[in-house]
Amino acid sequence: MTVKLTKSVVDSAVGSGKLSFVWDSVVSGFGLAIYPTGLKSFILQYRTAEGRVRRYTVGKLSDTLTVDLARKKAKDVYTQVLNGNDPMAEKQSRREALTIDELLTRYVASPKFAQKAKTTKATDLGRIERHLRPLIGSKHADLLTADSIRKIQTDIKDGKTAGRFKTSSRGLAKVTGGAGTADKSVLILRAAYSWAISEGVLKDNPAAAVKVAQPGQREVIIGASDYAQMYRTLNQMETERRIRSTVADAIRLIGLTGARRGEVVGLLWEYVDLKSGLITLPPKAHKAGSRTGKPRIIALSSKAQEIIARQVGGEPGDYVFKPSKGEGTLNIAKPWMDVRKEAGLPANLGLHGLRHSLASHLAMDGASAIELMEALGHKQISTTQRYIHFAEQARSTLAERGAAMATAGMDEADGKQKAEVLPMKKPHKSKAA
Repeated sequence: MTVKLTKSVVDSAVGSGKLSFVWDSVVSGFGLAIYPTGLKSFILQYRTAEGRVRRYTVGKLSDTLTVDLARKKAKDVYTQVLNGNDPMAEKQSRREALTIDELLTRYVASPKFAQKAKTTKATDLGRIERHLRPLIGSKHADLLTADSIRKIQTDIKDGKTAGRFKTSSRGLAKVTGGAGTADKSVLILRAAYSWAISEGVLKDNPAAAVKVAQPGQREVIIGASDYAQMYRTLNQMETERRIRSTVADAIRLIGLTGARRGEVVGLLWEYVDLKSGLITLPPKAHKAGSRTGKPRIIALSSKAQEIIARQVGGEPGDYVFKPSKGEGTLNIAKPWMDVRKEAGLPANLGLHGLRHSLASHLAMDGASAIELMEALGHKQISTTQRYIHFAEQARSTLAERGAAMATAGMDEADGKQKAEVLPMKKPHKSKAA
């Protein structure tokens, strides 16, 4: 049946108990489909350049989609056909397009993700499940823009994905969001897109254009009095049972070894040899391992050996520093903030700052770049070089300060104006020291 489709024609059209059509006499291929259920939809039937007949659904009849609006949409679709396109195939392709959920699932299952350290994988999975999937999981990966990623970055920073999440039959995870988590989530997304591009799955990486805060040079280092105050605070909090002994010992070990937080909380008994005083982290258990394929050796001082020796023993695959309950690794980030505040340490001193402090003192004591690389587990000398530069600057400053009095005397002897001798600057001391 072919007539000019109008509101009255569409409203009065009745089906025959099976799929039937009323074709428009104005726009070729435009019509009304009447389904056996009585549902009415506007369609456009056309033939592709290859001669294949396609039936494109313009939309279901409703108060918002009138016959006139549907006819206009059908004309737009037909224009695409005349330009050699296949709108129906494109529509199907969009329905089958990769979503962010699917992208993240495939990335997590990839060998690339498997190369990450165990603790890093656990942290990344938490950010994927609790931040990225809830916010953008249903979106198509090839349509995501840098602006939309900036939006989720802000949402995570502002705590819109915050909450408490069940981690096991007994455990709960408190998710707070924040700027650091937001930036790390963007970096995970960036890595997932990079992997997909390398696999030929996607062409562009919208996350690459999104700025994240770069870690600073961590200029703050602590001296002997700060270390003493930190350890006094740990002792007091532990005695008063305001911090678990396991947590306190994990922080003590980071201070003594300069190990990364993940290396300590993820430490397994099978990695420890107290007889030789060594920790041997396999490639999967440290940051540079996925790139170097080599283990990382951490030498233990006598104090560090004592700390590990007093932990509750377990099987080779058990954590040395066990969480009190639930699954996963020990959480020491929040307790560290309490320790830092009570000890009066610099507000910007993170757990990684303890690693930075140890490296800086090693460099100032004359350790070579190779020795620093070995101690810190760095892959590239460029990462270690900043500590060498820092030590050189410190020694130069120290030389100037040490010669200040003699310089003043020399200038006066030479008839120059008497130089003002500045007081010796003391190293940073904590407020409570």
